[in-house]
Amino acid sequence: MTVWTPLVGQARAVATLQAAAADAAARLASPGARGADAMTHAWLLTGPPGSGRSTAARAFAAAVQCASGGCGDCASCQTVAAGTHPDVEVVATELLSIGVRDTRELVRRAALAPVGGRYQILVYEDADRLTEQAANALLKAIEEPAPRTVWILCAPSVEDVLPTIRSRCRLVHLVTPSARDIAALLRAEGVPEELAEFAAAASQGHIGRARRLASDPAARERRAAVLGSVRGLRDVPDCLRTAAGLLEAVKAEVEAAGALTDATERESLKAALGVGGPRERQPPGAAAALKELEKRQRGRATRAMRDGLDRALIDLTALYRDVLAHQLQADVAPVHSDRAAEVAELSEGGSPEVTLRQIEALLACRTALDANVAPLLAVEVMTLALR
Repeated sequence: MTVWTPLVGQARAVATLQAAAADAAARLASPGARGADAMTHAWLLTGPPGSGRSTAARAFAAAVQCASGGCGDCASCQTVAAGTHPDVEVVATELLSIGVRDTRELVRRAALAPVGGRYQILVYEDADRLTEQAANALLKAIEEPAPRTVWILCAPSVEDVLPTIRSRCRLVHLVTPSARDIAALLRAEGVPEELAEFAAAASQGHIGRARRLASDPAARERRAAVLGSVRGLRDVPDCLRTAAGLLEAVKAEVEAAGALTDATERESLKAALGVGGPRERQPPGAAAALKELEKRQRGRATRAMRDGLDRALIDLTALYRDVLAHQLQADVAPVHSDRAAEVAELSEGGSPEVTLRQIEALLACRTALDANVAPLLAVEVMTLALR
């Protein structure tokens, strides 16, 4: 099993990155010789959510550091995978944005020589979340790269990155994995065939989502609740109740997922600061550190809420896609094969034109949320349009 094995359905991207890793090794072996120009100092990996951008970035970093091009077994591959390699730094934020302070620290590190003698590699898993100041600080480092320093940026699309940055990067685009490829991956991981087929189709090309649906019964129940929420929208009060219920369901999921992590972080920080004890000591600076932690946790919860709501809207959009296919009697496989009753009910008395307008309402809600419209207001407008 090499570092490239977890990348599903990305043969073209893997071939490009493997060639670059081989060129990087050749340049180390013969510093004066001209390489194949497959390697460069800045990369931009794009692709839809769940396609494996961060997996590809880590695999590429491991392949460049590995003497065998990413064997998956050596110390370099193992330490990159574990996040402990001294010459590979990965920035993956749980917040809504990456600030200039963190970026300047990474730029400072990029100027250092690699500890292991190969390359200094810096990975930005969320380059689309860079603030304007942070992006400008990063641009300076990419324009004037240090010797043997490699930047790997990840973003959903090239439009999510400043033109001045993307023009200095080599682009590698990842595609949405097919349901067949994802199902094969899940079966190889021990998931029963029927469950693997269901999770692969319902995930809509998102490998992480497929794994959650295959392994977590609670995730399957939450999905079923979301898909069933649009049944019986008879009047305005129904729409408003549905909108509020959808937000509450997403909020409950986010709080359940974050409660244990938040408590553990807080207790760990208090122990590190020496807060508490028999006399409830409060060392200098402890209050400010705890306040900063709470601020970071609130930001993480806000992003998790947006991501959870967006996931619910994607599921609902796919449901109405199935309705449209049913109305048109199209010979295509349904995304939600287990929701035939809802699809038939929503199809009755409607028309393809109405269903298209409902899909547009769901997409407009996602756009509104990206523009920071109040979530309750955006979802209420959406449910009214669905009725």
